Amino acid sequence: MPIKRAMISVSDKAGIVEFARGLADLGVEIVSTGGTAKALREAGVPVTYISDVTGFPEILNGRVKTLHPNVHGGILALRSQDHLEQLKKHNITPIDLVAVNLYPFRETIAKPGVTLEDAIENIDIGGPTMVRSAAKNFKHVLVIVNPGRYMEVLEAIRRDAVNSEFRLALAKEAFAHTASYDTAITAYLEGIGSK
Repeated sequence: MPIKRAMISVSDKAGIVEFARGLADLGVEIVSTGGTAKALREAGVPVTYISDVTGFPEILNGRVKTLHPNVHGGILALRSQDHLEQLKKHNITPIDLVAVNLYPFRETIAKPGVTLEDAIENIDIGGPTMVRSAAKNFKHVLVIVNPGRYMEVLEAIRRDAVNSEFRLALAKEAFAHTASYDTAITAYLEGIGSK
């Protein structure tokens, strides 16, 4: 199954330019958000800004940017005739790869004197939603949450070696990632409540 379109939105930019450049060299269209799009553009990697996909600007200081049917329809669609017809009817392009890592919640709460407001603003919403959507639809969408996997994924795509076991392994890693993230948030908020 060819990878034609990728959604990339990362807080940890380690390795992302090289990964995105490798995807672009393979003819993959890259869609991205805010700081990630800026980093890719500055490195000369062609990128489509998320607002050009949603037809809607990022709002609420970036709290809402990817929560849109043009994003989640593209990620969650099965590659069945029925789903593809629905995408076509609504002018939604499928998304075949999602590379997302989340706002640095743990790093934020580890800082001395962090406020509850700072902690809350570093709870990612759109990122986990995209990760979970892609992981749910792993049979059709590759999901990458670990920058250490970028070159492995790129090489698998180059060699046409993206099989069902590889997809499932990435999905398991993605669900573990969001579960761990939510556990850290819960523990922090429990600690606030006990003070």
